[in-house]
Amino acid sequence: MVKKVVIIGGVAGGASCAARLRRLDENAEITIFEQGEYISYANCGLPYYVSGVIKEKKSLIVAPEHHMRERFKLDIRSSTEVTSIDRAGKKVFAKELKTGLEYALPYDKLVLSTGALPLRPPIPGIENQRILTVRTIDDVVHIRKIVEENNAKTVAVAGGGFIGLEMAENLAHAGCKVSLLEAAPQVMAPLDFEMAQLLHVELDSNGIDLYLDDPVSRFDSAENAVTAVLKSGTSITADFIILSLGVRPNSKLAQDAGLKLNPKGYIIVDEFMLTSDPDIYAVGDVVEIKDIVTGNKTAIALAGPANKQGRVAANNIAGRRDTYKGAQGTSVLKLFNLTAASTGANERTLKAQSIEYEKAYVTQGSNASYYPGAMPMTMKLLFSPDGERIFGAQIVGQNGVDKRIDILAQAIRLGATVQDLTDFECAYAPPYSSAKDPVNMLAYTAQNIIEGLFKFADWDFYKNDNLNRIILDVHEEVERAFPKIPGAVNVTLGKLRDHLHELDKTKEIVVLCRRGTRAYIAARLLKQHGFENVKSYPGGACLYYSSQYKSKH
Repeated sequence: MVKKVVIIGGVAGGASCAARLRRLDENAEITIFEQGEYISYANCGLPYYVSGVIKEKKSLIVAPEHHMRERFKLDIRSSTEVTSIDRAGKKVFAKELKTGLEYALPYDKLVLSTGALPLRPPIPGIENQRILTVRTIDDVVHIRKIVEENNAKTVAVAGGGFIGLEMAENLAHAGCKVSLLEAAPQVMAPLDFEMAQLLHVELDSNGIDLYLDDPVSRFDSAENAVTAVLKSGTSITADFIILSLGVRPNSKLAQDAGLKLNPKGYIIVDEFMLTSDPDIYAVGDVVEIKDIVTGNKTAIALAGPANKQGRVAANNIAGRRDTYKGAQGTSVLKLFNLTAASTGANERTLKAQSIEYEKAYVTQGSNASYYPGAMPMTMKLLFSPDGERIFGAQIVGQNGVDKRIDILAQAIRLGATVQDLTDFECAYAPPYSSAKDPVNMLAYTAQNIIEGLFKFADWDFYKNDNLNRIILDVHEEVERAFPKIPGAVNVTLGKLRDHLHELDKTKEIVVLCRRGTRAYIAARLLKQHGFENVKSYPGGACLYYSSQYKSKH
């Protein structure tokens, strides 16, 4: 058995590796170096401390240092930086940050779990002390103090990824006026644009000033404030700014040690989480892994994969042969009243890889429509034209989103087909679902597309004027409170057969209803009455209206 194991970095990958290794080998000497003060903390929970949803700082500490020492017999050296690795001599050099003491420690096996660092691109003025990042407990303690004690009222969040969106929400809950600045045309990059539009509407409706497709060109200092100047010339002045522009791998230690890195700086590992050195493993946000959908190499900064990688490394160090198969980036986000989730590839990824695909949409209730609390979920599935592979899925809604994305994620992981997905048996009771779960309904829709029973219109078809097109709105009369669809012919589904003679069979017909089900029924009716060019609008009016959202700024 290996006697001396040194782990550099705690949190998800390093701490899980240490705990698993101790459960497998009671006699190993396990040392963890952590540059910060806390060996295992909930970095995904940091934004919720700012708003007070998580009230106590101690609640963010997943495993206190003394518990890890006592339960797992670990030699924990927090507030200590590993400055270099001597691969030939098999030792690391460390420096205690509080005392300045420097020393060397030998190892038989070494695990790198150094994580990722917030991006600070070379934007003029970015070193302003009012421009903050969110990575550690101390970071959010400082931000909460600024809001509560220094009475900060305005904040700009630069970046619309997971941390940026969570910080925007929680700062708003803390009483701040929030501006969200995003260089791309949309927030939440894993979603396709039309799905992200649902989030844009939610942000707007909750008072967030949203600036899209307009990168920050510089930061200017102001008296007791800081100003972000966008490429368009727009200026946003705030008490402070949260920088959330993504992360870069914290791989300098590995680079200096001569380990192989990819062009973006991520440590290259094999399926055993082993680096180019046979005695050094690497796990977490610092490593390059396999994308199980495309088969390509990628990097995914999520806690779930990091924990699993730590376990795989520990198993192999302990002499058990174990492999990490890769990840698909399954993720979920709470944003005010909405939940957004995705798994696998989106359209941009599939197009970039020249992978042919089809897509299906449904808008379904989170539970049985007759039971109180049913809320709409807009769901999207990406799959191969023959239905033999599922590439990805996205869902935006209020209730039940996490349950459905988990089902779809496992379908991808286990290689299920669209046909398999129609057969999935989901738990049913009126408070939780319908007899045909929304996952089944999404699969039925995909199956109908594969079998040629109907087609979807493009979600943005309305951008192109087409005199040879009819928009057929089959909303019921009681639903006319919705804004009218410009130029649409309004015929309820129940009366459609009586009005077929009024529709031109030579024109394209796009059918739209509130959630898409009646539009599909109408499309099938029309097809069987000789209308050849009939399409349903994807996702119904929920997606139609949100897809046309335009930021005020």
